[in-house]
Amino acid sequence: MIRNRVLAVIMLLSIIVLPGCWDKRELTDLAIISAIGIDRTNEGNYVLHFQIINPGNVAGGLQGGGAGDRPPVSVYSIEGDNMTEALRKASMKVSRRLYFAHTNLIVISEKLAKEEGLDFVLDNLDRDTEFRTTATVVIAHKTKAENIVKTLTPIDKIPSNKVNKTLDFTQAQYGRVIKTNIQDVIKTLAASTQAPVIPGYLMIGDSEKGISLENTQATDPKAILQANGLAVFDKTGHLKYWIEDDTVSSGVVWLKNQIQHTYINTDWGKTKDAVSLQITHQVTKLSPEMRNGRPRIHVHVTVEGIIDAVKYPFQLSDPKVLASIEKALNKELEHEISRTVKTIKKNKIDFIGFGETIYRKYPKQWEKMKRTWDKEYLPELHVDVKAETYIRRTGLRNNPLRHQLDYE
Repeated sequence: MIRNRVLAVIMLLSIIVLPGCWDKRELTDLAIISAIGIDRTNEGNYVLHFQIINPGNVAGGLQGGGAGDRPPVSVYSIEGDNMTEALRKASMKVSRRLYFAHTNLIVISEKLAKEEGLDFVLDNLDRDTEFRTTATVVIAHKTKAENIVKTLTPIDKIPSNKVNKTLDFTQAQYGRVIKTNIQDVIKTLAASTQAPVIPGYLMIGDSEKGISLENTQATDPKAILQANGLAVFDKTGHLKYWIEDDTVSSGVVWLKNQIQHTYINTDWGKTKDAVSLQITHQVTKLSPEMRNGRPRIHVHVTVEGIIDAVKYPFQLSDPKVLASIEKALNKELEHEISRTVKTIKKNKIDFIGFGETIYRKYPKQWEKMKRTWDKEYLPELHVDVKAETYIRRTGLRNNPLRHQLDYE
């Protein structure tokens, strides 16, 4: 009996030290930010564009309620001498406290990235305890960040989700972009062995019609958002040039060993793109070597795939034919990657991390090279590329239909 009373007293006393909801935040008091666009004026001021989710409108539209005639997001633009001032001035326009815990997209204008660089912007974002550094970062290409943030999208109600999903799907299926977050960029800038590369995004069409709800209700939207190109930065965080060529951008993803699925086309005789190989698995290895005091990089790519398109009457049931196709695909891939290497050497910015591989294997030699790596060693760097392709399957049939025809 006494024991039960003692336990009851202890339990009552423990209630005193239990924390309550001391920091609760009502949803009706918060403005949930899904994306932030950052532009810079000609006078050097910052303009921040906050894409704020309208919860009732999103839910109502999904459930077929009456909110379908109202936009799922609202965008407020605030100008300030610096980002902190712009954030404070937002209280004059937004009736709720800005809440950044769900922000999953940062759009930086091309003008800002070229003129000022990324240091100041990333420093501000990284200092905010509420902000997640896992948010995706993109560069507004040939347009303002404002247009990327304000354009309404027809399939994904929240535009920031559309941008993220497109990057995920493009990297997974097409292999021409690399999705990058704030944390990736900060780590790369902090290292002295490579430079950042960030995907670009552009707005195609009429920007004025893109902000209208009609843009989400048309079968042919007048404004769309599209992934486009890779922005290459130097080690100081300034945008230097764009990679817009599909072949070169594909080579970037190959060299970074981030290909998930893509394709390789090769010609055969006079037939262009005679066969296409869908990549199902790949491994890219960069191996450094020092020869006569000069660095060399060996690139070895192992590829497995499935034939998914044939325009020439191959006899695919013949192993010798498959071996010949594999050799042709090897040459095509080696040419593709070598073309990317040539672009990197010409522009003298090592965003692949060739220097990183040398630093890890030859740290003492790297100490002598690191200060002049981009200007002296990178342009003359010998890079040899070796590809090994293996055709695992030919699809649901061996010989193409055209093989059954009289085709010479």
